[in-house]
Amino acid sequence: MLAKSVNLDNPKEIKEYIARKKGKNSYKEGIADAYNRYVKYNKMTWEKPTFRRSSQPPYVPTQEEITILISNAGPKYALILSLLKDTGMRPIELERSTLRWYDLQRGLVNVETAKYGAGRTLKLKPQTHAMLKDYVAKHDFGLNDKIFPKVISMNKSLQRIRNRAAKKLQRPELLRICLYSFRHYFATMLYHRTKDILHVKGKMGHRNLQSTLIYTHLVNFKDDEYTVKAVKTIPEACKLIEAGFEYVTELDEVKLFRKRK
Repeated sequence: MLAKSVNLDNPKEIKEYIARKKGKNSYKEGIADAYNRYVKYNKMTWEKPTFRRSSQPPYVPTQEEITILISNAGPKYALILSLLKDTGMRPIELERSTLRWYDLQRGLVNVETAKYGAGRTLKLKPQTHAMLKDYVAKHDFGLNDKIFPKVISMNKSLQRIRNRAAKKLQRPELLRICLYSFRHYFATMLYHRTKDILHVKGKMGHRNLQSTLIYTHLVNFKDDEYTVKAVKTIPEACKLIEAGFEYVTELDEVKLFRKRK
């Protein structure tokens, strides 16, 4: 992009171009980082600009909003969005994933994490597991073949899905959802369910606990945002826990569970 617009060997032009570029400071910083590698490789010098990033928290979609997008996607992207929802994988991790990552017998994903974090094993929901098995069965993938599109293609497809759904349902809030929103949803709900920040850190593949702590206060869960269930037996309680419900209390020999709507 820089090479098409300015002279790469003129750092002054580069700085002026980045300053004029529309976008968030985090985006401009990424451009500056890319050029900084070019400068070092070619043994040049320049004064890399600094950027102040905004502290605006990421948008966390509701389960209903995610369900709407998945239900409005075709089979391939229903699978992709379901994988992101179930695992919290970074989009780039999904792009890099090969058939070898997936345990199709047990419904597990062994993620080789991006950003130099720790690898992790993640569990798929039964419906996502079934979609994945069907998807793989229809293609002649080798163990080391990448089985999903590049991030840029996934982004464009999600934009079409959400734009179509937002217009059809008159739900403009759907336009705020991006691929990374599924990761934010996964982390927020996992912390809300477990209250175990180290467990969330491990499942997210974070190197730094500070990156995980943001998910402890992203959503204010109100009473009217819950589905509440009451059961008496252990098998019934186990089924609710498997479905994502959390235990609240026991009254009159009845166990109460709740799950965010």
